[in-house]
Amino acid sequence: MPRTLRRLDRLRPACLLVLGTAVLAGPALAQAPSRTTATYDDWTVRCETPAGSQQKTCEVFQAQQPQGQTSPVSQVAIGRAAKTDPLKLVVQIPVNVWLATAPRLVWDDKQPPVALGFKRCVPGGCFADADLPDDLLRRMRGRTDPGRLEYKDALQRDVGIPLSFKGFGAALEALAKQ
Repeated sequence: MPRTLRRLDRLRPACLLVLGTAVLAGPALAQAPSRTTATYDDWTVRCETPAGSQQKTCEVFQAQQPQGQTSPVSQVAIGRAAKTDPLKLVVQIPVNVWLATAPRLVWDDKQPPVALGFKRCVPGGCFADADLPDDLLRRMRGRTDPGRLEYKDALQRDVGIPLSFKGFGAALEALAKQ
C-alpha cells in the first residue's frame, strides 16, 4: 500500500467519528426548542415551540425582583395551554409558604381580591392559579396603578409583592396575535 494511502487509512476512524457526530447532531440541533420574547414595559410575552412540535405556546409574564436581589421572588403569568383553552392566571412564589392560606392578587381596598388556588410545590417554587374571566381581564387591562401579590410565608407572616400593570395592555394585545 502506498505511503499516502496508509496515512489516510490511519485517519479513517477519526474521520468517521467526526462525520458520525455531525450526522447524529443534525437532528438533535433541529429539535431544539424555539423561544422568542418581546418586552412591553414591565411585562414580557414569551413564546416557545417545544422540540419536535408544531404547537407554539405563549404567555404574558412579569417577574417580581426586589431591589438588591439577583433573582426574582415571584412570577405572574397569563396564558393558555391550547388556543381554544380559556386564559389562566398563574403565580409562582417561593416554597417557604403557608399552604393553608392561598395567595391572592389585590388591586386596592375598593375591589375584591382575586383568590388563587395552590396546585403544586416543587423545589423551584409553589404554583397557584385562577381562571381569568373576561371582566377580570378588562379590569387588569385598564389598570394604571400597581397591585399586589399577597401570601403568607411559612411563619404565617404577611408578604406583599408589588405588581406593575405598566405595559400589560400592550403585552396582552401582542399575546392575542400569537
